[in-house]
Amino acid sequence: MAGTILVGTQWGDEGKGKVTDMLAHNYDYVVRFQGGNNAGHTVIHGDTKLALHLIPSGIMYDTVTPVIGNGVVIDPKVLTEEMTGLEKQGISTERLKISSNAHVIMPYHIALDGASESRLGTNKIGTTKRGIGPCYQDKYTRIGIRIQDLLDPKILREKVEAALAVKNEILRDIYSMPTYKVEDICEEYLGYAMIIRPHVVDCSRMLNDALDEGKKVLFEGAQATQLDIDHGTYPFVTSSNCTAGGAMTGAGVGPTRIQKVLGIAKAYLTRVGSGPFPTELFDEDGAKLGEVGHEYGVTTGRKRRCGWFDSVVARYAVKVNGLTDIALTKLDVLGCMDTIKICTAYEADGKVYDYVPNQQTAFHHAKPIYEEMPGWKCDISNCRSYEELPQAAKDYVEHLEELCGAPISIITVGPDRDQTIMRSWED
Repeated sequence: MAGTILVGTQWGDEGKGKVTDMLAHNYDYVVRFQGGNNAGHTVIHGDTKLALHLIPSGIMYDTVTPVIGNGVVIDPKVLTEEMTGLEKQGISTERLKISSNAHVIMPYHIALDGASESRLGTNKIGTTKRGIGPCYQDKYTRIGIRIQDLLDPKILREKVEAALAVKNEILRDIYSMPTYKVEDICEEYLGYAMIIRPHVVDCSRMLNDALDEGKKVLFEGAQATQLDIDHGTYPFVTSSNCTAGGAMTGAGVGPTRIQKVLGIAKAYLTRVGSGPFPTELFDEDGAKLGEVGHEYGVTTGRKRRCGWFDSVVARYAVKVNGLTDIALTKLDVLGCMDTIKICTAYEADGKVYDYVPNQQTAFHHAKPIYEEMPGWKCDISNCRSYEELPQAAKDYVEHLEELCGAPISIITVGPDRDQTIMRSWED
């Protein structure tokens, strides 16, 4: 067994890109297994800053094969632009592999995503309007177009014709929006096919063969546990399984291949988009966390909602994902706080919950029950060992570890690759 799954434990934006980038050099393959370009991972090393949306963070290393798995939905326009952008920065995309079974985001998916979200009005979900949900919808109703279809002009035309027979009717008659022509879509997408053709592979076979040979594979998740379509704060979720189980179906490997599951948790909490957020702050503390932590979405630029660490959500993530380890990120940001709060339970309708309520209404109305700990009020961004941290910071880490029920093996104290404390992690 040489597989490691990396997942977000909160509502996304936990710093998965940095941790993936930091660990990737020890792996032979880094695999993105779900989501689309509605997710963004920021990777910073020295003077180089990359905002990756589809290509796995392991692209930074010449020794790593980055893979886009079958569970990802791909906008080929975004993908080819991202490839071009990396090449211009001197980062080769020659090693990139793309699953032939990954589904393709079409222009009508993007149009329908935006139209549907607008129609919801005050009940909007907070989608990024990039066509992710409608693409997954077509996948599960078995009318989707896959990467392999782009490589066969005849099949592509047949599938686009069949799709537009329905999509154009919806766009015209329900949303009063412009329709699409088969010829225009095929011409555009066959152009993308010429670029990506050399990268298309049988992802499952390639990864299983690699694992059989004793090679190491890191499965990189996007979004996070509370955005999982089955296990998140439905309906304010994404359209895929971003928990650890999604790595199996999204890359085509079995659970016996996995050795470790690493959950990424921010030292405080953020969320982008609509939906419940029990520890959300609307005061000066929330504004301070957002300012010091530079809390803006990588993909959308939207300002993130900020709040205190929620150990209820963290414990849930430990159980749902089967976490073996936790990486605690952005601990340095809390150096600006005099006092730090931790949510240990909720109160809703006169009942105390030390777990995520099963009923949506209870979660929406949950009030956090807090413990307080003293802050350390100093800059820890230069610390490179656990022993160098101030005692108050170590107390905070160890209390979170106790509340979450999994070891905190990695701690980050800044955005750069080397601003990391490897407390007990072993690949």
